Amino acid sequence: MSFTGGRLKLKGGVAAPGKKKKKSKAKVDGGELAVAVVEGGSDDPPPPPPRQDRRTEAEKRHAAAVAAREAERVAALASKSHRERVAEFNDKLASLSEHHDIPKVGPG
Repeated sequence: MSFTGGRLKLKGGVAAPGKKKKKSKAKVDGGELAVAVVEGGSDDPPPPPPRQDRRTEAEKRHAAAVAAREAERVAALASKSHRERVAEFNDKLASLSEHHDIPKVGPG
């Protein structure tokens, strides 16, 4: 194996100092810049067209039911204070059998 010398060529690296990358030009129809002209003189872009709802009736009913259940769940969580939730959790833990207790491990 012989060493040929020269620079190391890396993929995707920095180009040689004498070479520059060509910039791609944006394609414009008719050779003119496309400028949106809005009547009334305002600079606001036109509103996007309304999106069509392509869901079936069953999908719409399902989405409404899921949203209603979520609203009920949020309302139930918001109705209790933190203190009430902690007390309820402690009552639940107290009602469990000793089987669920954490075993004592190690000396002491």
